[in-house]
Amino acid sequence: MDLGLTGRTAIVCASSHGLGRACAAALAQAGSRVVLNGRDAAALGATASELRDAGANVLTVVGDVGEECVQQALIDAADGRVDILVNNNGGPPLRDFRALDGAAIHAGVDANMVTPIRLVQKVIDGMIERRFGRVVCITSGSVKAPVPGLDLSSGARVGLTGFLAGVARQVAHANVTINFLLPGLFETRRLAGVHAFNAQTNGVSVEEAAASARARIPAKRFGDPQEFGDACAFLCAASSGFITGQSLLIDGGAYPGVL
Repeated sequence: MDLGLTGRTAIVCASSHGLGRACAAALAQAGSRVVLNGRDAAALGATASELRDAGANVLTVVGDVGEECVQQALIDAADGRVDILVNNNGGPPLRDFRALDGAAIHAGVDANMVTPIRLVQKVIDGMIERRFGRVVCITSGSVKAPVPGLDLSSGARVGLTGFLAGVARQVAHANVTINFLLPGLFETRRLAGVHAFNAQTNGVSVEEAAASARARIPAKRFGDPQEFGDACAFLCAASSGFITGQSLLIDGGAYPGVL
């Protein structure tokens, strides 16, 4: 299926590993030039090499996307023409909410709410002017179904969703969309931390915690990051311009509600 993304330029934040990498790979496969980002130069370089070997046109910007200079470097790498922005950032470590001090709370909100908003502010007017723009924010399934230990992550991402949902309605007339991808449990490095936290909390082994989590998913498996990347590419497609302000939950049926 041709997504109409050939020649488009995408910035994918935190894309050297996991779900961000999967989104970058899917967009590159769809024909986009992709600007990769990550704090680990070696990991970022390895990802870039793998994607280039597969025929992708990729550039890299090393650094923390929360830093103003890194944000500007991403835009500069795209030659100032950003057609697609995939907002992604590592979530705060899992911990009991009682252990969160003011500094930790502010850091979590800055990373998972303020930083993606600032990036949208920097690229949205160009998208409006060119009458094409796709913004996808990777949040979390915990936005719909809160998870103990992810309180800070959930709160910051709910705030991001509420803020940008209103912005989405303001820019839809210009064929600029803003949507949210809510991952459940995917086979990533982050999932290993979830298993470790649950194992310690419940007094079981990591293997038992993983098996218990898998059993609670109707699909009876964890997600494949490629599935997530393909969903991101679909939301960025030229034919997806009538989908905006939406939160797409991808969790194998784990969320029990209908809304």
